[in-house]
Amino acid sequence: MMINTNALVPMTDANQNFSKVVRLVEEQGAVVILKNNKPKYAVIDFAEYNDFQEYRKSLIEKTANQLIEENLEAFTELAKW
Repeated sequence: MMINTNALVPMTDANQNFSKVVRLVEEQGAVVILKNNKPKYAVIDFAEYNDFQEYRKSLIEKTANQLIEENLEAFTELAKW
């Protein structure tokens, strides 16, 4: 994941000046809040969050379908019990 270094905010700054975080999200699209100089939290626009949730859901469904397809014989056999 590429992180824009202009969108890194230490936790203390985020606590003291949340409006700065919001402004950066509007300008950069996302902000990473650092805790102990390590990325800890991501703040994103809510529309981006919705898109991410939809992507995540489709990825889970795709993976589940693939597992069922690859193991259909075993599932069919187990269903007989």
